[in-house]
Amino acid sequence: MSAKVVPVKMPGFDSRKADAFVTGGAAVAAEPAPVRTKRFTIDVPLDLHARVKIACAKRGFNMADELRRILEQEFPAE
Repeated sequence: MSAKVVPVKMPGFDSRKADAFVTGGAAVAAEPAPVRTKRFTIDVPLDLHARVKIACAKRGFNMADELRRILEQEFPAE
């Protein structure tokens, strides 16, 4: 009779850290805590939306990331 091994998912377990520990390798850098976000919705004219979307695509940027960058630039943390 052969036993079947079933992997178990454990929340918060990072196999990379375990592998580094077992092999004596350098510990994997801990990931920073996620930044809490808040969603807001604004209405913009269709032509403005299109211009922003096209410009972001040409530059290779994600539209949301670029708008966050612009907002940070306009409203810096004190």
